Amino acid sequence: MYKIKNPTLEKIAVEVKQYPDSNIDEVAMAGRSNVGKSSLINSIVNRRALARTSSKPGKTRTLNFYNIDDKLRLVDLPGYGYASVSHSERDKWAQTINRYLTSRENLREVILLVDIRHEPTNDDLEMYQWILDAGFSGYVVATKMDKIGKSRLQQHLKVITQKLGIKDRDLLIPYSTQTKQNIEKISYILFNEKNE
Repeated sequence: MYKIKNPTLEKIAVEVKQYPDSNIDEVAMAGRSNVGKSSLINSIVNRRALARTSSKPGKTRTLNFYNIDDKLRLVDLPGYGYASVSHSERDKWAQTINRYLTSRENLREVILLVDIRHEPTNDDLEMYQWILDAGFSGYVVATKMDKIGKSRLQQHLKVITQKLGIKDRDLLIPYSTQTKQNIEKISYILFNEKNE
């Protein structure tokens, strides 16, 4: 497993001109507000507060670029599907996400995060279809694994698999930031041979 030495928040951006140089590969984290994207990033880089977490959904409204030892960037996309913001605000977030996803030539992978406790929403399904249609692998990380009992794990994974139409169960990774179970699988996706 790759040992991360110096993760930094490199850029916070909304517009394309604010993005960092496209000189290293990027992996984007997509998902609903409050699904745990920031917590996952902190867990991967083994830092408590590199990515700011909030109990209030909808806080990440920007693209946050985290530089991992100049080998890789993790990109925290704005959370979608949060109901208590206006339609115009949600449209702005959607445009920010779409602009990044369609224009970034060094984007190597997009990972969808879903909450293991709940059936994926139609927004999740739409995002997953976009990921597949754009030619990415279709990795899904099911967060908050520690919130359900072990006996219910397979049942919850089956619901996610069916709703999203995941063809290969190896693409679905249950994860807990508390126990870090399956961190090796996520690390392999991020730091595969291309980045060794």
